[in-house]
Amino acid sequence: MKNFKAIALALTVVFSTLSVAAQTKKVDASKSSINWVGKKVTGQHSGTVSVKEGTLIFRGDKLAGGNFTVDMPTLTSTDLSGDSQGKLNGHLKSEDFFGTEKFPTSTLVFKTVAAKGKNVYAITADLTIKNSTHPVAFDITVNGNTATTAFKVDRTKYDIKYGSGSFFDNLGDKAISDEFELAVALKF
Repeated sequence: MKNFKAIALALTVVFSTLSVAAQTKKVDASKSSINWVGKKVTGQHSGTVSVKEGTLIFRGDKLAGGNFTVDMPTLTSTDLSGDSQGKLNGHLKSEDFFGTEKFPTSTLVFKTVAAKGKNVYAITADLTIKNSTHPVAFDITVNGNTATTAFKVDRTKYDIKYGSGSFFDNLGDKAISDEFELAVALKF
């Protein structure tokens, strides 16, 4: 009888662990932000782009997945104003960079999530920009109803080669870094 109770208790623990259903939490796009920084030899530019929609998936209180769509036409610089801002925004939205008319969204889909520490997870994800998909890796911190991360993206992997010293010679002080930085704050 003791063995039967021990087996029943063990099975109850196993089944209750397996039955923890995934909970999907919708990202509040209006309260979330993506800030970017692009660097060049003579300085840098910074700005924002908006989350269109997204979800984070939890099993219990542990992050288990996520997927996001970015609204590329909202791409704007925040370090310039007036005509200078308009020129940079237009160039960033052109085919030289993100081609937002042809490619109005970019996506990020989590592939693996591994607990790294208290509220910190190591993520590998597929990032799609201009219909080109490549893996990225980053850490994300989840606290309450917020998630934050920062990581770099090599734009040349997504056929964004304008001003890249890796592809063009004699750019001098016109060279633009191949990587841009993203700082993401999600509310859900």
